[in-house]
Amino acid sequence: MDDNIGENIVQTLLPEISKYGVCFAFIGRYPTTKFATENLDLVQQGAVIYDRIMSSKAKVFVVFGQSYSVNDLIWLRYLSEGQSIPWNTKGKVWILTAQMDFTSYVYQRTWDTDIIHGALTFTVHSSHLPRFQKFVENRNPSNTKNDGFIRNFWHNAFNCVFPHQIQEEVRDDNCTEQEKLESLPGSFFEMSMNGHSYSIYNAVYAVAHALHAMHNTKHRTMVNSLQDRNQWQLHYFLGRTSFNNSAGDKISFNKNGELLVGLDIENWIISSNESFHRIKVGKMDLQDPHSHSQQTFTINDEDITWPDWFNTTLPISQCCENCHPGYRKQVKEGKQFCCYDCVQCPDGKISDQKDLDNCYKCSDEMYPSQTRDLCIPKNISFLSYEDPLGMSSAFFALSLSLITVFILRTFKKHQSTPIVKANNWRLTCTLLISLLLCFLCALLFIGQPETVTCLLRQTAFAIVFSVAVSCVLAKTITVVLAFMASKPGSGKKKWLRKSLTNSIVVSCSLLQTGICAVWLTKSPPFPDVDMYSVAEEIVLECNEGSVTLFYCALGYVGFLAILSFMVAFFARKLPDTFNEAKCITFSMLVFCSVWLSFVPTYLSTKGKYMVVVEIFSILASSAGLLGLIFFPKCFIIVLRPELNKRDIIRGKIHSTEV
Repeated sequence: MDDNIGENIVQTLLPEISKYGVCFAFIGRYPTTKFATENLDLVQQGAVIYDRIMSSKAKVFVVFGQSYSVNDLIWLRYLSEGQSIPWNTKGKVWILTAQMDFTSYVYQRTWDTDIIHGALTFTVHSSHLPRFQKFVENRNPSNTKNDGFIRNFWHNAFNCVFPHQIQEEVRDDNCTEQEKLESLPGSFFEMSMNGHSYSIYNAVYAVAHALHAMHNTKHRTMVNSLQDRNQWQLHYFLGRTSFNNSAGDKISFNKNGELLVGLDIENWIISSNESFHRIKVGKMDLQDPHSHSQQTFTINDEDITWPDWFNTTLPISQCCENCHPGYRKQVKEGKQFCCYDCVQCPDGKISDQKDLDNCYKCSDEMYPSQTRDLCIPKNISFLSYEDPLGMSSAFFALSLSLITVFILRTFKKHQSTPIVKANNWRLTCTLLISLLLCFLCALLFIGQPETVTCLLRQTAFAIVFSVAVSCVLAKTITVVLAFMASKPGSGKKKWLRKSLTNSIVVSCSLLQTGICAVWLTKSPPFPDVDMYSVAEEIVLECNEGSVTLFYCALGYVGFLAILSFMVAFFARKLPDTFNEAKCITFSMLVFCSVWLSFVPTYLSTKGKYMVVVEIFSILASSAGLLGLIFFPKCFIIVLRPELNKRDIIRGKIHSTEV
């Protein structure tokens, strides 16, 4: 209603109902009239409201008004140009407030009332009174001679006149006073008791009990004061009245004089023969606000009869579709919060319910599904021997280790031949043993990370590789010095001592050992769990501890490799039948290429594949050294022994033992 009370309802209802995610498509204010001249404006504004209702996507309408407001509601369908559209083709559900009741004017008793079929209304609680309907059926003008209201009602309800009434061109039939109230349309007159009637019934009995209490009081001071019959004295007894009515309901008041009754939720049903029924489908118990108990609201939606348009399904009233699990709501700019777009949850987040405002992350032990509507437990991941990658890595590591042992055995067996002597047996033996350990180091990277393996895998690999590359560097320097010393008058022969190669290998290896010692002392590697790198896995890994020292150790190996490559590159064209500098150059080229590509590849991979990349780099670089340095010599020793002669090895230049 377009008045102060209606405005107060809007200000009160909007904030409360918004807490539950409900918003209004629009708010229409129906005007009240005080003068006949305002009826035209009423009709015009009513037509605007009706058209707005019919064109709205909303299916549910909350109506606040007075008891006669239902009459205006029925009026609406006759006010618009759209009245030719059957109401039941536009599904609308009315929710009516407690003070509204289904009343009709006399001229409306033949109107269609399907507009309010399926409406839900809050009504004052009422109970069935056994003798009430019989009482109503017996009411007629013949047994209520002194009740002028009954005769007037009879005249309007049955469209008849009484004989004693003045008839000036009155064409109505005479009232026989035997007409039956139950024959009237249910939309015009109800035989059952509604909430308003029940309230009047309880009010009469409450006053009767209060008067009885006043009459029976035995306090003298009170008796004397009762003679004044002041209204406040009746209120005193009324507030203390408590009784059970004939329906068995307890009627009492709280200390503020408020009646403790609840509300019924009724479903209004209009049958095809225009009969009207109220079906109770729920209730709201209102307890004493000073007690600890809360209001309880119950409704049985299965008992509700919805308007025919919905075909017994639950009405949905919203401006957009529900956001399914895996999506979240995104409010449309300039629209109310009920109107939104559905946006898929971002990577790493899910929504497992409809219409969530925000997506949320799974716990660290779980990851989102592809549809982003549930969390799936993560698998434990590490490079195990049962894994195809772990199995193949172990196979290649062991195979290359056996090949290295075979080469070492071959060199040991042919230790006295010229080609072995020319390669410095001790240095060759040290290099082969370090390569063997390099291949075996790869096995430390396979299996579930433990404290011991985490401490050994990187440090052992760094030290052993340093020994191997130091041996290659020593061999390269020795080759260069040997050719330089072979020139007439050269004084470089004094450098060609075994102590030189030993010094190079030991000093270079000790420096790497020092770096690893600092690493293990300050921030050693340790077993760790990576929850985030791989979305679907919990990766068991070795945390390198100090990343700086890890790259220092790795960088030192790279420095030795580049130094060896540069020395061998400059010596590659030295004349000799079997120029070892060329073999070392190619081997160090392979070594440097592998480890230069290792760094970006290692940083771009995640989980157990990082371990696989490092194992591949260890095996590939070690195999490059083994194959390019020793395979040509093994070929001569095993398959071409006729070339393993001192004069052939010496070639054109008199070579010393290197």
